[in-house]
Amino acid sequence: MSNASSDTVDLLIVGGGVNGAGIARDAIGRGLSVVLCEQGDLAGATSSASTKLIHGGLRYLEYYEFRLVREALQEREVLLRAAPHIIWPLRFILPHDRSMRPAWMVRIGLFLYDHLGKRALLPGSHGVDLTTHPVGKPLNGGFTRAFEYSDCWVEDSRLVILNAIDARERGAEILTRTRCEKATRVDGQWVAKLVSVDSGETRTVRARALVNAAGPWVRDVITRRTGVTVEKSVRLVKGSHIVVPRKFEGDHAYIFQNDDRRIVFAIPYERDFTLIGTTDLDYAGDPGAVAISPDEIAYLCRAVSRYLKAPVTESEVVWTYSGVRPLFDDESGSASAVTRDYVLEVDQPAGQAPMLSIFGGKITTFRRLAEEATEKLLKALNKTGGSWTADRHLPGGDIANADFAAFLAGLRQRRPWLPDALALRLARAYGTRVERLLGGAESLADLGRDFGGGVHEAELDYAAREEFAVSGDDFLWRRSKLGLHLDATIRDAIGAWFDRRRNETAAPEAGRRSMGGQR
Repeated sequence: MSNASSDTVDLLIVGGGVNGAGIARDAIGRGLSVVLCEQGDLAGATSSASTKLIHGGLRYLEYYEFRLVREALQEREVLLRAAPHIIWPLRFILPHDRSMRPAWMVRIGLFLYDHLGKRALLPGSHGVDLTTHPVGKPLNGGFTRAFEYSDCWVEDSRLVILNAIDARERGAEILTRTRCEKATRVDGQWVAKLVSVDSGETRTVRARALVNAAGPWVRDVITRRTGVTVEKSVRLVKGSHIVVPRKFEGDHAYIFQNDDRRIVFAIPYERDFTLIGTTDLDYAGDPGAVAISPDEIAYLCRAVSRYLKAPVTESEVVWTYSGVRPLFDDESGSASAVTRDYVLEVDQPAGQAPMLSIFGGKITTFRRLAEEATEKLLKALNKTGGSWTADRHLPGGDIANADFAAFLAGLRQRRPWLPDALALRLARAYGTRVERLLGGAESLADLGRDFGGGVHEAELDYAAREEFAVSGDDFLWRRSKLGLHLDATIRDAIGAWFDRRRNETAAPEAGRRSMGGQR
């Protein structure tokens, strides 16, 4: 980034979460020039703090959100085909609690869930006898009946990374750790001052349109960065999760109805753990400082302990994470009842450059949101370009017939020297692009320094070179969840490797700038 540099593009996107990255990918594929800036790491906030589900939202049927549920259900299989390495089917067990919703209501809800969206890859719902079926074994004896249905799991932060990679490879410029300090309308364009969070260097970008995909900072961008007045409002809702050692066997998840009529998920996580969440609480603080409260931990433990034979205690919690959902404020009474639908607001005074702001949304419908946002931007810019993302793979997702098991078997055959656990992890993370990471390696030694825990220097180099990773945390908690598995010594060594790489990269760039060069 250079004080002297200036660019003109069609779109400047502020925010590197799933919506910003999705719009960057969609727009660049329709012929628009794109710069995306993100003040932290890609997926560094809300988009890495979800329950990690691609789902229709069964409970939204109670709020008559039929269009939202239908759209989300349709997207499940679109995304499953696009990225079968980071998205896969997951069966959910819903124990019936007679004190909650009656069985007939649950059956009707699941009938709608099965039929509102087209299904080709995912099986439908059915009843389960908990007294004889293995899924009843971990549950308290008071539950004798359940319902089983399908949704999908997603590695949420990797979904963002893959969209950003695809956008960059199609020509978009992706700037991480770069804050949009101010944007002003000048002569029919936006003139934005971008600032490197690390070095403080500035860059001016001129754009024909501004996309405000800042998530929980959407209002801050509107009022403080641009000074624009927009009628729509955002309601910040905190969702927190806990991770505990694995509480049940099997690859299914549970969805529990709590006594406050909310639902809580218990999901197999990272092989050795169970993920439990989420909460729904109004939030008024700094989104960057969000953290779980003791009351939330107690709430989640209590909610699942109503159902499990082995109670979940607060002392078992090994990790927590929290995110702030920037929901469209529909003036609902409770945070749980606020719509998860999205609203796209275009501000375009006569003769001036447009700004599109995103309110609400959920990770499942990010692609549809991006599609609609790009169409609005094309119209505002008097340009054309057809939609294209519905039947295109994300990077690494071009797995034949979306058959991950066959792909994994092929990898093990081609690379028999890879330990089974490592082959599975790399295949899941990188899909077909695992071959780029492994290159010509014919043994583990060819992958460079062994940090321990199945991490080698070739993977760190790939994450830095191809996936925008700059720090140890980027790799350990967003490009992967290896932070849960590796000890402090290994985590520190990985962090030090990224620090050295960053310093080595910065030194020659500083030299070029001192000689008058530009980045």
